[in-house]
Order: sequence, then structure tokens, then C-alpha cells
Amino acid sequence: MSNAAISARRTEAIARGVGVTTQVYVERAKNAELWDVEGRRYIDFAAGIAVVNTGHLHPRVVAAVNEQLTRFTHTCHQVVPYEHYVRLAERLNVLVPGDFAKKTVFVTTGAEAAENAVKIARAATGRSAVIAFAGGFHGRTFMTMSLTGKVAPYKTAFGPMMGEVYHAPFPVRLHGISVDMAFQALDKIFKADVDPSRVAAIIVEPVQGEGGFYEAPREFMTRLREICDRHGILLIADEIQTGFARTGKMFAMEHHGVAADLTTMAKGLGGGFPIAAVVGRAEVMDAPGPGGLGGTFGGSPVGIAAAHAVLDVIADESLCERAERLGARLKQRLSGLADRVPQIAEVRGPGFMNAVEFNLPGSATPNPDFANAVRVKALERGVILLTCGVYGNVIRFLSPITIEDDVFAEAMDVIESAIVESA
Repeated sequence: MSNAAISARRTEAIARGVGVTTQVYVERAKNAELWDVEGRRYIDFAAGIAVVNTGHLHPRVVAAVNEQLTRFTHTCHQVVPYEHYVRLAERLNVLVPGDFAKKTVFVTTGAEAAENAVKIARAATGRSAVIAFAGGFHGRTFMTMSLTGKVAPYKTAFGPMMGEVYHAPFPVRLHGISVDMAFQALDKIFKADVDPSRVAAIIVEPVQGEGGFYEAPREFMTRLREICDRHGILLIADEIQTGFARTGKMFAMEHHGVAADLTTMAKGLGGGFPIAAVVGRAEVMDAPGPGGLGGTFGGSPVGIAAAHAVLDVIADESLCERAERLGARLKQRLSGLADRVPQIAEVRGPGFMNAVEFNLPGSATPNPDFANAVRVKALERGVILLTCGVYGNVIRFLSPITIEDDVFAEAMDVIESAIVESA
């Protein structure tokens, strides 16, 4: 069996809209390494897009899932509920930032979590409008696609977006957008497009994921919280990519000193098993009536079991602290290349949610060709990287936080050589 043969079959069998970054077909994986069907080893700096923060096949996650498989696999919590669903909600209600009573609902995907957050916000406020930010990514369903602040490939050819969704600029110093400019634009939205009394929620990623790994300035989040409080608007923190130790905190909002009213999460929660959630103020979460929230597979018994193990691993192995150490090493290594690589515009990111942005030398013009060249060279040498950003000129680094030190050092050597040789 070869990668090329499977790729040919894939072309015939799978819809073209399901894109792939590599033509590496995985056969097995362990922690931060995977092996393809041809037996070649790769170091995984994608982690399923920040899903396996605790590594591929973490023994404790596998053990929890195996134990659950001996008990039951599905009843639908809305038909025959189970205790470990309740217990996971109790744990998340404590872990999510905010000194107030909270409640939780479990769903299956990040997009579904974002959809439900909007539903809950509308039910709680009696309002319909939602404000999101340019460069943000929230999913591929119609509501989340509408919230997403990037056209290609997510909105291309799909027709009219959902109504009552407005976009404001996200503050990015590198791109000349200050916090003041972002709030001036938000004020214009309130003046020209929608009265704030009609806005149910503002949704924001504390660190933009697909948009380029731009961290929201603390001042921005503080002022956003103030505006929401002033106008009775709910603040939704999209922590789908930022959650579960990735930024050096359990949740990225802990860096900002303010709490969201609703928090969406998925990805890293299940350690590779599908599970997502919305956690928020108890009175807000209780706004929809019975039956208004949920789903057949929402909070699957297997996903719930995996999530408990993930939370245990993060605490017991001090993964928040490890994320800080790994991110500091990575950023120091990449920043040291600036003199030799004029294409490097910025190295950034909290914890182990890091990125490097490339422009044309001596210019503010994005350089997606350079970013892709680095990705391809690294892949040829056995390291899997992902690009991101509205212009595709950013490489993001998302290896499992549990990556062994020697494997991390090996990957950094490959990444450095790929960048230097592309310059």
C-alpha cells in the first residue's frame, strides 16, 4: 500500500471540498510522532489542529476509553442520562473563568458549540444580532460560516450568509490596526448598521486561530467586556482552539483578567475523541427551554470518558507550565533567525500556541509562497506543519504539549533548516 495509490482512490471517492494539507496517509501514531502506510516517520506539529494536546494515544486517555467501551457506547443523554456527563459539566463549570454560577451543555463539534452559543445568547437576551471579527474562524455551518471573518475557502460559492451578523476589525499591531481603531470601527457599526440594543452577543477568539494566531491585547478584551456590560450584550469567548493548556493556561481568557458570559470549547477537550461544549452563566444557559439544546451524539459516553482523562493528564503532568516552557524555547529559536531570514515579520503567541509570519523582505506585503515553501521542506524532512492567516503567510506550531524533549529538539532543527534554506 502506498500514499500515492490511496491518494488516487481518494480523488475518486471523496468530495473535492474536503481539502487535505498533506498526502501522508497515517497508519499509526504515538504522542507527537506518526508513521504513514509506507512506514515513514513524521513529527506532528499539527496535532489534528490542536486536538491531541495530550498526544496521540495517551495511555490514560486510551485506558479511560477502553473502560467505557466495556460499559456502554451510546444511550443519548437526553433519553437515558449518565453520571460522568454530569461530573464533567461540574468540572468544567469550575475550570472556566468567571466568579459566578455556571452550567454546561455538551455537543459534538466546535461549530456546533458556536451555533449553540448564539442560540443561547438570542434566547437569553431576546435580541438577534451578533458581532464577530475580521480574521476570526468559528466553523463551516451557515451560522458559523457567517461569523467567520475569512472568505476563501470557507464562504466561496455558498450564497447569502445568515442575516444580522456584523464584522469589526480585530486589533493586530503588525498590520497597523490598533485597539482604538478596532473600537472606532465597532462604534461605527453601532451608528450605521445595528443599534447595540439589538445585539445579542459579541463572539471573539482570545487568540485568532485560522486567522493567524494573533493574540487579543488585554486592553482590547477589557474594553470589549465594558461595552458588553454597558449595552447588555453577552460576550462569547471562542476557546475551541485556545483551550486546554495550549496557551499556558487552561483557557486563554485567564490571560485577560475578564470573564466571558459564554465559552465554547471542543478540539483539545476529548484528546482525539469528538466532544464539544458551551459553558456559561447559569441564568443565561437556562434561557432555552427543555429540548431546545442537545443532540443525538452530544456528550457521547466515550467522548466524556476521554475528556475526564484529558483534564486529569493536564493537571497531573503540569501541561500548562510545560506549554509555557516549550513555547518560550520555540519563540527564542525562531526569533534568533531574524538576521538571516529577512522574510520573518514576527514570531508570536502565548504558551505553546505559536506562529511565525512571513512577508516579502523589507515589506509589509504578505508572502504566502515563502510560508508554503517552508511547510513543504519541513514535510519532506519529516515534520508536519500547518499554515494559516487570511493571506496564508503564517506558519502555526501546534505539536502535542506532551512532546518529548528530544523529539521537540529534532523538530526544531528541521524547522530551522527549512526556514533558512527557503530564504
